[in-house]
Amino acid sequence: MDIVIGSDHAGFDLKEACREHLEKSAGGRVEDAGVFSRDSADYPKVAHQMALAVAGGAYARGILICGTGLGMSIAANRHKGVRAALCHNLYTCRMSRLHNDANILVMGGRVIGVGIALEMVDLFLSTDFEGGRHLTRVDQIDAGC
Repeated sequence: MDIVIGSDHAGFDLKEACREHLEKSAGGRVEDAGVFSRDSADYPKVAHQMALAVAGGAYARGILICGTGLGMSIAANRHKGVRAALCHNLYTCRMSRLHNDANILVMGGRVIGVGIALEMVDLFLSTDFEGGRHLTRVDQIDAGC
């Protein structure tokens, strides 16, 4: 599975930990969309770039990290075909895949620790969409209903 990961300056350290983890464990390509330092950066630029890449099919899934995760999730979800889920624990992460077919995991670098973040990354990538009644709802989201 090809994955893209990105952050702003507030999520940089957590992004780096997740990227290193993915490069060791992921079976596919891991693309780093930036940022590449702790220097102040605008999260919408990374979020929009990644959202377009995931929605366009260049990557199966994405991971976005900013300070709280709020800005990244708002920006990414502006794009049709993107279902960016802001998650803070394993339960919301699992349900984002099972029921919502989320294709971008969003986390807050100032909200969660590295240990839980790495568990969430693994869970997000290994959990399949349940389909069924949830597919109808995902279709309604994508249709803009």
